[in-house]
Amino acid sequence: MKVVCVVGARPNFMKIAPIVAELRGFQDIETILVHTGQHYDNAMSEIFFQELDIQKPDFNLGVGSGTHTEQTAQVMLALEPLFVNLCPDLILVVGDVNSTLAAALVATKLRIPLAHIEAGLRSYDREMPEEVNRVLTDAMADYLFTTEPEAAQNLRREGINDDRIFFVGNVMIDTLVRHRKQAESLNMPARFNLTTDNYALVTLHRPSNVDSPTMLHGLLAAINTIQLRIPVLFPVHPRTRRRIAEAGLQQTVDAMANLRLVDPLGYLDFLGIMAGARLVLTDSGGIQEETTILGVPCLTLRENTERPVTVTAGTNQIVGTNPERIVAAAMQAIETRIHEFRQPELWDGHAAERIVAIIRTLNPKRVRTHI
Repeated sequence: MKVVCVVGARPNFMKIAPIVAELRGFQDIETILVHTGQHYDNAMSEIFFQELDIQKPDFNLGVGSGTHTEQTAQVMLALEPLFVNLCPDLILVVGDVNSTLAAALVATKLRIPLAHIEAGLRSYDREMPEEVNRVLTDAMADYLFTTEPEAAQNLRREGINDDRIFFVGNVMIDTLVRHRKQAESLNMPARFNLTTDNYALVTLHRPSNVDSPTMLHGLLAAINTIQLRIPVLFPVHPRTRRRIAEAGLQQTVDAMANLRLVDPLGYLDFLGIMAGARLVLTDSGGIQEETTILGVPCLTLRENTERPVTVTAGTNQIVGTNPERIVAAAMQAIETRIHEFRQPELWDGHAAERIVAIIRTLNPKRVRTHI
């Protein structure tokens, strides 16, 4: 069986690493890794391949940035001749970035069976580009691998049959379990002159939060109040850094004496600094999952989440974007310890093994009946 795995952006790399490693352990599977180049600089791409021991991609398409439409179209144009030339038995995509949707569309048009890892997650907010990518990719996928039970319910409501749905767990957690001890041994808090369990970690990158100067100003106002109480470390996404400057908020940020802005961190460095945090404030989906396993309080700066198990597990709280609500939740998290949280079902570090075991039972030559 020839399996082509497609990745494109930072969130994909942590998900594909354990899958590629598991696939390449079987001589009866030819595994080809394609990097679209949606994220392309060292801080957002290359360092992850190095740290996660991902073999150099067999193909790097170098698509680069652009609008959502431009990027998706360019990835499709680059992938179609590649897929035609490779003649794969299965295309495997992960997550919800533009490269995921582009690969799914091309696979469907060429009638190549498609597997989607992390299927069925829904925020029910169509203003999120990732939500559109998720829904469309799931509609086209032949095999849908889910991370939590509610995902299967979402897929059934959308008319997807149970014989295409496989509950396997979370490959992001496979990567975390494998690298956690190494990351914690780096003693990342000390590198930033921070004390373990006595600082907050912030990430912001979603357009809905950073593209609006008014919204960004409000979020920074909340961070300003929090940094008066506890040191705050803020690895700044390139998009967010640009928006801060364009909104004329750089002086506001510079005036926060207890806020430390740093460039994006590699996977191991970020995992190490996250594991030592007193709390995390984020609009990222993956960080909601990682803090759930680490037992670190997470305040999600959104009005919804596509990962509800992180809330029911007891570590994640959806606080929205109101500055007063964010500050109140942060102060409570600083003062109160989490006493009860649990590991979600099958988030045990073995999701990739289950995925590949299922793939090896599939008939990749079967005719599609649902498209």
